[in-house]
Amino acid sequence: MMTRVRWWILALIFVATTINYLDRIVFSVLIPVIRKDLGLDDRAYGLVNGVFQFAYTVGFLFMGKFIDRYGTRIGYAFSIAWWSLAAILHATARTPVHLSIWRGLLGLGEAGNFPAAIKGVTEWFPKRDRAFATGIFNAGSNVASMIGPPMFAWMLYSLGWDWRTCFLVTGGSGFVWLLVWLATARPPRKHKGVNGAELAYIESDKDAEHNTDTGRTLGWAEALSFKETWGFAAGKFFADPVWWFYLYWLPPYLYDVRKFDLKSIGWALPVIYLAADVGSVAGGWLAGYWIKKGWDPARARKGAILVFASMMPIASLAPLMESIPATIALICLATGGHQGFSANLYTTTSDVFPKRAIASVTGIGGCAGGIGGVLFSAVIPGYVIPVLGYTPVILTMGVFHLTAFFFVHKLMGRLRPVTISE
Repeated sequence: MMTRVRWWILALIFVATTINYLDRIVFSVLIPVIRKDLGLDDRAYGLVNGVFQFAYTVGFLFMGKFIDRYGTRIGYAFSIAWWSLAAILHATARTPVHLSIWRGLLGLGEAGNFPAAIKGVTEWFPKRDRAFATGIFNAGSNVASMIGPPMFAWMLYSLGWDWRTCFLVTGGSGFVWLLVWLATARPPRKHKGVNGAELAYIESDKDAEHNTDTGRTLGWAEALSFKETWGFAAGKFFADPVWWFYLYWLPPYLYDVRKFDLKSIGWALPVIYLAADVGSVAGGWLAGYWIKKGWDPARARKGAILVFASMMPIASLAPLMESIPATIALICLATGGHQGFSANLYTTTSDVFPKRAIASVTGIGGCAGGIGGVLFSAVIPGYVIPVLGYTPVILTMGVFHLTAFFFVHKLMGRLRPVTISE
């Protein structure tokens, strides 16, 4: 009988991703009280987010290479210890400058989550299951956005805590995860709980070279010599800013334009990010379903990407709706569409690159997504929104995912495995 240790590892990755997003969304959810305490206006809010995004962008390059060099177990542990400490230090902020410093350190550490998670999924799941597994752990980002707002509202209004305590709680949870991870996580071949049947299933892909994590890691220059790296990076550059925009600016939009209060946010954001959860899991399931039906993996993967990219122009009509339910429904379509898109885009790296290069290539793509995020979700909205409002920004972002699909299709082609010389 086959053991199921791979699902335990996936559960840990899911929880880590949830903590990762709790540590970053607590800032935007509690912005009304932080604004009053530290004196942040829209421009300062955008710039503080820009510091986080810039650090997150740079962190992807170094964290990806670090994780490929030292392995998923050590790399993940280092990343979460770093970002959890940075989250705790937010509680000491007394000025916007202090806050920017801790947001920057948080971004550097949090950049390790997705390279480690994608590498972990590649190590523990065969190719046919990876999009589904990626969709499951990626849903952790949405679970954080669902449980975070009501949890933070409960801490403030029911328990009487201040915003600083919320950062202590989310940061501390990362160190609890760290102890469990170090105690139970090992590579499949070294894990005592994995039997022969499960190991054979994990390593059942035909491409033996892509099943190994041995050999040299990939340098940045060499990785960029593959057009597939550029295709993945371009996809991230155009798609990620949309997600970052909703993560940063959706709470202020609901507060300032739709006149929500913190209690109203407490029900609206969970609904919106529940839709994102559904999209994340559905995106991974759809590609896997088509592969099991006999579709070529490239056709299935890119077909699913196109389906979810096509939802985004419709979703961008949200600010034109007068009805609050209609607005929330279209925002749900946006978050669900992005996460279905993202679950499949992430998986393309494991289709194309060997395991020992996954984190490095994911880091390069994450860096590109971070650059897009700095430009289109942090700096530019901070200057455009006070003058023109939210509507032109959201409408423009409706075409970003289709643009991302174009570059993925042109540069990643048939998603054939690349060969890395020894």
